[in-house]
Amino acid sequence: MLKEKLLEKIRARQAVVGIVGLGYVGLPLAARFLEERFPVIGFDVDGRKVEKLRQGIRYIEHLDVAPFVRAWETGKFLATTDFSRIGEVDAIILCVPTPLSRNREPDLSFVTGSMDQVLPYLRPGQMISLESTTYPGTTVELIAPPVEQAGFTVGVEVFVVYSPEREDPANPDFTTRSIPKVCGGVTPACLEVGKTLYESVIDQVTCVSSTSAAEMVKILENTYRSVNIALVNELKVVAEKMQLDIFEVIRAAATKPFGFTPFYPGPGLGGHCIPIDPFYLTWKAREYGVNTRFIELAGEVNSAMPDYVIGKVMEALNAHGKPVRGSRVLVLGLAYKKNVDDVRESPSFHLLEKLLAMGALADYTDPHVPRIPPMRAFQLSMDGVVLNPEVIAGYDCVLLATDHDRFDWAMIREHARLIVDARGVYRADGILIWRA
Repeated sequence: MLKEKLLEKIRARQAVVGIVGLGYVGLPLAARFLEERFPVIGFDVDGRKVEKLRQGIRYIEHLDVAPFVRAWETGKFLATTDFSRIGEVDAIILCVPTPLSRNREPDLSFVTGSMDQVLPYLRPGQMISLESTTYPGTTVELIAPPVEQAGFTVGVEVFVVYSPEREDPANPDFTTRSIPKVCGGVTPACLEVGKTLYESVIDQVTCVSSTSAAEMVKILENTYRSVNIALVNELKVVAEKMQLDIFEVIRAAATKPFGFTPFYPGPGLGGHCIPIDPFYLTWKAREYGVNTRFIELAGEVNSAMPDYVIGKVMEALNAHGKPVRGSRVLVLGLAYKKNVDDVRESPSFHLLEKLLAMGALADYTDPHVPRIPPMRAFQLSMDGVVLNPEVIAGYDCVLLATDHDRFDWAMIREHARLIVDARGVYRADGILIWRA
């Protein structure tokens, strides 16, 4: 049986693993399979990533590329843009983006495009796993049918699973290996193959009844975060009116050992998941006649936060006798969260665009992102400034958007004329520090 042959290859570490998409999800997953002695072929449409891996050049800050170079030299790893080599792999894992369209509807073109490149080279005895975050039903609607149309029986000749990625870039406490994996199969045989593969590299694998259930797990995780962040963002506005420090309140509430999980406000949502995934669910829910008002309201609150922060910048500058137009404003941090170089969906882009549109002379600084990379949604082209006391003193306002540990917070506070703090780094004290 094809299933038994594939399971035997997986257990013997002889199955060749193909990772489609060598970004923040695919690259650490490829590294994990290499650690467990699986041969790996990485596929990406971006030839620059392939060439950097070949040359040993790091393009994701927290990921070491030296293991890839060593594995390449020994024949255990290959990165390529040539999808004809899909026929050489036993497991195909899709780790491609799932953004929103301009109308805030699911854009699955990267998933369908990857399948278009895979299908001509598909063969019996392979497994396909989708890891990209998406709405419930995607795997059985967009992955399994093309496989069947290509002449393969799912669950007998080709095994299809969904296993959502759970990467948290640069988190020192949780790695690809230690973060539990959820897996659902189109058929029981598919699930058995998927579970066996992932158990080879992940400490804990939780199986669910279907691919749709696994897809819903990921949507639930990120919608939970979105809704709770919206709550504290709204409470931040209320607390500011009451002249209360919302960060002090949250930190005190977090001392309760049960029934409370701390979430912290900020200048808006960032990252590939939380700002996007709830909209995948609301879009799919409309197909069933369900209006997800609570989730959509949370999205509205979070989407409004960059405007709220810009309003605080205007208020702070006005208090110092300066209009936004013509003022020099420095945005601290371009990455969507602290201590990473990941700028996907970062609210800092919205802040920069709004400041520039209002006539401000806006710059940014980020020790992890020295230059704005090419982005699908933003067309800004800018180098980050290098901080020193003189540079800080030259700006009318410093807007704290991302609280990287590598920032010299004491130096910034000492030399800044005005700080608008959207992350709660500083305690509000007089006219220097403004909370946003």
